[in-house]
Amino acid sequence: MQATRQRILELLRDRRALTVDDLASELALTPVTVRHHLDILRAEGLVESPEIRRRDTPGRPQYTFRLTPAALSHFPKNYQGFAHLMVSEIRERLSEAEMERILAGVASRMAAEAALPPGDAPIERRLDAAVRYLNARGYEASWERLSSGRVALRTRNCPYHELSRSNAEFCRLDLALVSQLLGLKPVVEERISNGDAACSYVMTLPGA
Repeated sequence: MQATRQRILELLRDRRALTVDDLASELALTPVTVRHHLDILRAEGLVESPEIRRRDTPGRPQYTFRLTPAALSHFPKNYQGFAHLMVSEIRERLSEAEMERILAGVASRMAAEAALPPGDAPIERRLDAAVRYLNARGYEASWERLSSGRVALRTRNCPYHELSRSNAEFCRLDLALVSQLLGLKPVVEERISNGDAACSYVMTLPGA
């Protein structure tokens, strides 16, 4: 992000609400320039529409600006570090069987969020619903038919890529999730964490 607009976000984060004049003073810029940057930030959904600040003295009303919740994504986070430590701690305290039960439970909760068709619906509808669910979470998923009554579901982006390189649990979670979404037992033929271009889950359709 352009440095001036990043600084505006930082000032609004620290001070909660500021006027154009407040920002112009902090940044040593003209009010016209500040308004230009605020317009861009508002268009990007990072700054709320201005609110009137009541004055104690006569004069033109002043308008204050605040951050939107979406703006918080532009500040440093340490989710990956926290998740890595959490998984490491759980791994050291639980048996392999207990860890598998936790992963299955998490996958079940995730699959419950998906708008899946009834269990007797054609598998194509279930595959389409699974792809929509995964894509909404950044997986870049697709599926295709293979020979001999098989299908492949592929995800070309791993939302946990940095974590999965040192925590195989995230790969096992995705495997369990695909199984829960489709009601089939997948076989993993490719993994992004192994350097492949995608994670590929191959399944044989019932009756094939």
